[in-house]
Amino acid sequence: MTPDSADPLPTDDGRGESPAERADRNWDELLQELRVMQTGTQILTGFLLAVAFQPRFAAMAPEQVALYIVLVALAAVATVLALTPVGLHRALFHQHRKEALVAIASRIVAVDLAVIGVLSAGVTTLIVDFTIGRPAGIAAFIASIVLVAALWLILPRLARRIRGGEPGRQG
Repeated sequence: MTPDSADPLPTDDGRGESPAERADRNWDELLQELRVMQTGTQILTGFLLAVAFQPRFAAMAPEQVALYIVLVALAAVATVLALTPVGLHRALFHQHRKEALVAIASRIVAVDLAVIGVLSAGVTTLIVDFTIGRPAGIAAFIASIVLVAALWLILPRLARRIRGGEPGRQG
């Protein structure tokens, strides 16, 4: 394909997509990510909501109850963040704004991942703190945060270096 042909101009990754096709593909990929995030968030939220109705909930220390309330709030924030791209899509539907939608949704997904990472670490902390004790709970929190950082921040950077990609480039 030549640059002056009527076919869509090739993108810099060699796919030969038009900007609209690229935006459609990126939107589809974001939706797949949101589906995975939503499932994990629903499981954590369901667990948290069930905790308050358990007989042992009354035995929780005030600090554990405070952590529980923070975690419920984080679960609500994660849920709202995961639904926000859908709401944006509804608001921008048929307005030919897919590229803007993808850019905004991508940032929202990144924020939601951070919230879910903290939420996951917090849930682990609460469970370990309640069942084993405070020092083990603190250790669980640190281990969880290190694991999330290693897998969600460091591993992607290493993967970009291995394939020779540029940081921050979206496919």
